[in-house]
Amino acid sequence: MRRIAVSMAKGGVGKTTTAVNLAHGLALKGHKVLLVDCDTQNQAALFLGVKPVHGLYEFITGTDDKGRPVSKKESITPARPNLWLLSGGLKLVELKHWLGEQPRAQRQTLLGSRFAPRNGALDYLIFDCAPGWDILSVNILMAASEIICPVALQSPSIEGLKTFFGYLLSAQKLNDDLQLKHVLPTMFDQRARHSRVILKQLLKLFRKQVCDPIPYNVRLSEAPAAGKTIFEFDPRATGARGYKKLIRRVTDDETR
Repeated sequence: MRRIAVSMAKGGVGKTTTAVNLAHGLALKGHKVLLVDCDTQNQAALFLGVKPVHGLYEFITGTDDKGRPVSKKESITPARPNLWLLSGGLKLVELKHWLGEQPRAQRQTLLGSRFAPRNGALDYLIFDCAPGWDILSVNILMAASEIICPVALQSPSIEGLKTFFGYLLSAQKLNDDLQLKHVLPTMFDQRARHSRVILKQLLKLFRKQVCDPIPYNVRLSEAPAAGKTIFEFDPRATGARGYKKLIRRVTDDETR
């Protein structure tokens, strides 16, 4: 099972858009995928048009917010064929408190220890990470082995990337398997000089990791309101083509 964190220190760069469309695109190819929403905004459920009863809080703690037992199976919401969701939301604030109260030797790796599916049960575990650095963020990077880092080409993204590298280096001291696998330029506008300049900087710094950019595409921003991925909302959109390229690159990793 591959464990991929979609992560970046800055918000508004397309992390959830990337995580949801990557997860669904892999599921459409027949892979079994669990998408884990690690943000208090609970955006992944909105993007997929589902209303989970339970989620990541219950999956990790084994109880609901009233102390009643909840099984792992009950915590997971079927979202699409081959795709399941562990939702986030405000309960993650309590989860962070809960993690902080655990024994020091375990508190940074508890999340990863909970994800031990039987052989063949899952092909991909996709973490949709929140910006920032806290005990939940550390747990995610301890559980993951690959990072896809979205970088918006319409903002001061290089500074955000520098901040993220500080987080990454700290995490790699504790998790030797963790790699920055892909840098994904998002919101690319070919007409805008700023977009081209940032893309050129990324290629200079991370030539091997930089993926084909995801173009700025209004259909990508409209799809969540319909509770659909881009492949359902408008499979011919430029955004859909961009994410298909990312999915090919991710799946090609297995044969390289």
